[in-house]
Amino acid sequence: MLSDIEIAQSAEMKHIRDIAASVGIGEDDLEYYGKYKAKMSSGLWDKVKGNADGKLVLVTAINPTPAGEGKTTTTIGLGDALTKMGKKCTLALREPSLGPVMGLKGGAAGGGYSQVVPMEDINLHFTGDMHAITAANNLLSAMIDNHIHQGNELDIDVTNIVWKRVIDTNDRALRKIVVGMGGKMNGVPHEDGFMITVASEVMAILCLASDLDDLKKRLGEIIIGYNRKGAPIKASDLNAQGAMAALLKDAIKPNLVQTLEHTPCFIHGGPFANIAHGCNSVQATKLAMKLSDYTITEAGFGADLGAEKFMDIKCRMAGISPDAVVIVATVRALKYNGGVSKENLKEPNVDALRKGIVNLEKHIENMKSYGVPVVVAVNRFDTDSGEELDTVMERCARLGASCALSEVFAKGGAGGIDLAEKVIYAVENETASYRPAYDVDMSIKDKINAVVTKIYGGSGVTYTAAANKQIARLEELGLDKKPVCMAKTQYSLSDNPKLLGRPEGFEVTVSNVRVSNGAGFIVAETGNIMVMPGLPKIPAANNIDVDADGRITGLF
Repeated sequence: MLSDIEIAQSAEMKHIRDIAASVGIGEDDLEYYGKYKAKMSSGLWDKVKGNADGKLVLVTAINPTPAGEGKTTTTIGLGDALTKMGKKCTLALREPSLGPVMGLKGGAAGGGYSQVVPMEDINLHFTGDMHAITAANNLLSAMIDNHIHQGNELDIDVTNIVWKRVIDTNDRALRKIVVGMGGKMNGVPHEDGFMITVASEVMAILCLASDLDDLKKRLGEIIIGYNRKGAPIKASDLNAQGAMAALLKDAIKPNLVQTLEHTPCFIHGGPFANIAHGCNSVQATKLAMKLSDYTITEAGFGADLGAEKFMDIKCRMAGISPDAVVIVATVRALKYNGGVSKENLKEPNVDALRKGIVNLEKHIENMKSYGVPVVVAVNRFDTDSGEELDTVMERCARLGASCALSEVFAKGGAGGIDLAEKVIYAVENETASYRPAYDVDMSIKDKINAVVTKIYGGSGVTYTAAANKQIARLEELGLDKKPVCMAKTQYSLSDNPKLLGRPEGFEVTVSNVRVSNGAGFIVAETGNIMVMPGLPKIPAANNIDVDADGRITGLF
């Protein structure tokens, strides 16, 4: 059996100009990064913005488990299946971060015969967008420290700088650091820290900006900290936005690649859904909608994270909404939610499945509460019994969600025809009437409470003293009328990763609240969430190598 990377390396890719031409993009609007990758020109939008929007389908999933769900794989396979059925389809995905690629989770280019290629490039550096975001973020950090060193005209309070440095690597040793050590010539000592690049507000801004001008304006609105009187200091006060935008002038352009079956795919932006808003760029999604009959996009982790933020943040800001939502689940993952250990998931266990299927039920209810049709995709494995599969399909039918078996990992687009047919039926025969979970004009606490009670199923919210103080300050400054971006564990509907299934009666603890003013949302950190992950005991990087001819092995 071939590995993912072996399948990808044996693929016969088409020149990217041919992929672009299949959706009406001319060569003048391509900026080539070799034969198989290209960025879109800044003028493409003006050429296509008058086109009618195609249908938009969001792919999400149940809460992730060690058994794996295959959300990105299903997204890609669904796109290939629609293309195989004669639909003009384009995918809109996120860029992988080197953090999980070198760490525990792995990359984000799909798997088996449902992948985007060139897989190695996409997972390793790609077109340099992540590095540009890192550079822009850290330029602002450098300008902050330089301003303080050069006399601190803005009277920045060095104990209240909220802007952090970033790096696109899991490195727990950088979570809390002290900078400016070594004497007067090396700056003013103060506490600092690193986040992973995908958690940077610069990443969120790039994904939510409509164009380069909007990007620059948003960068200027970043609040980097406060002066000693408590007033906010913005990046524009340091005149940093121009240089930051210059570093991002190419990164803001969507990237085009292809699937193994040559379906066009925009991959652009990669915020994590547990610590950021978890969706690819607005520009890529809206371009795809103008160029295709169907745009298939994804949101990170379970529907309680990425899909909630897609609905409550991205849709609001972009003026878009999905025509249907696909929720990916596996029999194995549902049994895990029902208490079966990872080692025993291959054994049939209908009782555990029935116990764990409540996790899927909650996600179906949540997505239907946004007013959109729901289709469940069961990512099929050879060990799934007929009784187990029938149990899932019967339960979905009772909840008013159609259900399809997906075999795209093993069969590519051909294994997603059943899913594609059910998605087409939902889009063309059911009514989508998008409605968010809360009104942005509500108080910060009411918005957080709406997410916790409506989406997570919790009973309420507890705030630390620090969080209460931060909320009061944001309200005093008039920075409260924005959507909330919940930073929460991906493994549970609650903020406790050990509470599987569909927990009830729990309270969520909000430990820190900050504003991403340029991105346009408020971040509420819950539980013990980390914005800088660490590497596992045996990181994936241990298995990655490259030979003398430049051929990469061990990536997957």
